[in-house]
Amino acid sequence: MLDHLSTKRIDWQKPRKEGITYIVDKFQGFDSANFKIISPLIDIVKIYGPLPLLISNDQLMDRINFYHEHDILVSVGSTLTEYALLEKSFDKYVEDASKLGFDIVEVGENNIELSLEKKKQIAAKLKSKDLVALWKVGKKDPRRQVSFDQTITKINEAIEVGSEKILLEGNLGYDVGIYDEKGNIKWNIVGAVTSKISPNKIIFETPLEIQQAAMIAEFGQRVNLGETNLENVISIESQRKGFLSPSSYGISSMKKIAKGSPATKFIYYIIRTRNSMEQSELISITNLPRRTVQTGLEELKDQGLIIEKTNLDDTRKKIYHIVKDEWI
Repeated sequence: MLDHLSTKRIDWQKPRKEGITYIVDKFQGFDSANFKIISPLIDIVKIYGPLPLLISNDQLMDRINFYHEHDILVSVGSTLTEYALLEKSFDKYVEDASKLGFDIVEVGENNIELSLEKKKQIAAKLKSKDLVALWKVGKKDPRRQVSFDQTITKINEAIEVGSEKILLEGNLGYDVGIYDEKGNIKWNIVGAVTSKISPNKIIFETPLEIQQAAMIAEFGQRVNLGETNLENVISIESQRKGFLSPSSYGISSMKKIAKGSPATKFIYYIIRTRNSMEQSELISITNLPRRTVQTGLEELKDQGLIIEKTNLDDTRKKIYHIVKDEWI
């Protein structure tokens, strides 16, 4: 119906690499017939927290098989993984997760700290059982938040041990990670993170509907959203396809105004106008000294407005893109 008014999905077929919708199953009731209709819009389901411990293995396998019948991957959450690691039962945990039919195991550092070597061991163990490790970065406790530098370090460690996607902790959506105490997105932090890490590698946990709408408004249909509820799936997909939902009204997206010297603002204007530029091209066009251009580029990266990539034609050179260009 009205197909000509709907934006086509870039990754419309599973398994999707972008535009992932990752929901949480808290053993809420749902209508099987309606679920069958919306199941093509769901990529992954996480069996929430300790719930796998509270029912029999047969009941859990039935739940997992139900999702598999609808072409949905099933994950076990990081809380249970941390518990197994703390209790020195990780090998048995991995064995059980594999036998039960889980596809993905979240691994976080909410209550533990893992060395890079330990992460490599965890990744290898999961891979040996055909389980995908999905690393989560951040802490649930507002009083123990990790710094920006620590966040980037842990994301890079996850990438180094083979993770294709990284979860950014969102907990309940308040006063954690990229959210302030009112649940508003801290766009300066989002911009800073995505200037260092390509946003298509990140699954943003967005427990609140307004957060989901804001992320889609900012990054477009390709943004990966996690920690979402079943009742939000239709709203999320409609926004991915270009339709507004009630939560879309009044949202504020990332502020794209460069701060700093006139030279820095001029450099940003040139990159934004040309979409992407090499440093040598910027020097030639602006007639600014090399040092001034380099300083301006560093300021813009720190503000989360541009991203630096290696020129594939000449790996000695760097190309600078506007952050949102990743999603056009």
